[in-house]
Amino acid sequence: MRLKLFTLCLFLFPMIITAQDGVPADYLSSDFHKERRESLRSKMADNSIAVFFANPVRNRANDVDYVYHQDPNFYYLTGYKEPHAVLVVFKENQTDDNGNTFNEVLYVQERNPQAEQWTGRRLGIEGAKNELGFDVAYNGAEFANSGINFSGFDRVMFNNFNNDYRDSKRNKADLYSLIEAFKAQSNYHKLFVEEDPIKNHVYEMIKVTEVENSANVAQTIGKALERFPELKNDEVIASYVNATDDKTRIELKQQVIKIESEAPKSNLDTKSLSTIMASLRQIKTEEEMVLLTKAVRISAMGQREIMKAMHPGMSELEIQGIHEYVYKKYGSEYEGYPSIVGAGNNGCVLHYIENSKMKVENDLVLMDLGAEYHGYSADVTRTIPANGKFTPEQKAVYDVVYEAQEAGIAASVVGNAFGSVDMASREVINAGLVKLGIVENEAQARQYFPHGTSHYLGLDVHDPGDYGKLQANMVITVEPGIYIPDGSPCDKKWWGIAVRIEDDILITDNGPVNLSGEAPRQSDEIEALMKEKSALDDFVLPKLD
Repeated sequence: MRLKLFTLCLFLFPMIITAQDGVPADYLSSDFHKERRESLRSKMADNSIAVFFANPVRNRANDVDYVYHQDPNFYYLTGYKEPHAVLVVFKENQTDDNGNTFNEVLYVQERNPQAEQWTGRRLGIEGAKNELGFDVAYNGAEFANSGINFSGFDRVMFNNFNNDYRDSKRNKADLYSLIEAFKAQSNYHKLFVEEDPIKNHVYEMIKVTEVENSANVAQTIGKALERFPELKNDEVIASYVNATDDKTRIELKQQVIKIESEAPKSNLDTKSLSTIMASLRQIKTEEEMVLLTKAVRISAMGQREIMKAMHPGMSELEIQGIHEYVYKKYGSEYEGYPSIVGAGNNGCVLHYIENSKMKVENDLVLMDLGAEYHGYSADVTRTIPANGKFTPEQKAVYDVVYEAQEAGIAASVVGNAFGSVDMASREVINAGLVKLGIVENEAQARQYFPHGTSHYLGLDVHDPGDYGKLQANMVITVEPGIYIPDGSPCDKKWWGIAVRIEDDILITDNGPVNLSGEAPRQSDEIEALMKEKSALDDFVLPKLD
């Protein structure tokens, strides 16, 4: 199937859109964030309240912290990029002591000239109002005496705490203090019995799944059992995964509902918010698509440039650097995830991030990288021969993966089950491995294609979603692969071959659109581009002895 490239006026693609003060002018608008809060409110139960906390600051070493990255849900709803903050959203209007009505409050870092000299300007209360569009904002320290009567709400929704934040003795309004203030005001320690968040999430998936999609969800949960084997000890979850008919899954769903109904009653709810936010974030707005599309196109340009610049004497780290230089050239602030550049057998490690091989020589080089642009992450993978020419064995495996991806993309249509993309790709790979003689039967193929084919994409590289039926304006990856590590039980000529092809696909009412299609996928197109001259060919640095 030949896919048309995504065409918008954005594709005029200015290098970096800037405002007069020199900073980018294409961030999400305050109206976008406000509308997202309204959408959240529309899905909240009557007499409920939702509480969101900013991400913790992560320490790298000694007095050096990692570059701060905001919690995606918090950013999605506020546009606020600083730590030590709380967002409170009410379903219904509230009235303060002066008779003023409000339905949301943002608590932010207090302005501090001395601290700002070291770490940069803070928005403060006025910035939260003038730049982010909040009518009601306070300094974080005031959250301890918010006056919110949490016990008066039927449901207090929040994501449970991972206890991975530090208590700064110098900051009485740090994240630790904000969470402790919430726990005190909500009676958390008395009402809340510590739960298993993974099991709760799976229970929630079972509870909200309609019967016609239950088989697909059971398959998704089954994959989760590989990562969280302790879930196999839960009789309901194990039975749901192993059920062979809809009737059994309906009965198990009713059992989950009964288990939850018999649990100790509390108005504290750590389950619903993730489901609500997933339902919002899985459908992209036009404003989001501008940023996400740019992130994807930047990533595709990185793949194109390295195809022209690649040679056997390069290191994996140098290849990574070229990708990331292209990202910065186009205004991408960060990578969406640690860059993966695996030559030869290194490519068989699915999340190989050491990138330490000094020369890629004549290996296939698997490159899984994604630019992050204004918070939105791409996820694009190409696999290319370092010397510019596929060997017969490399091409044979590559072309099977390409055909599998074509089948997966063709299945990425509105109304199809999310799992249908994986099924379509896996069918091609299973048959291809048998045809090449790498496996004797299709049941053995899983060892060479051990991961799923698709996930949602957005503010997170693995964005939340319900993994139900595909809907218009979802963006998913389609990324089949074949990995044959050294020592595999097959002919040695296949050893060390690893191929993954990954593209970012927009689901539309008119069929799938490949947002990353500017990076060649077909083996002959890759070889042709690798013959072209790169702008980096003449970039030579002096040797350091």
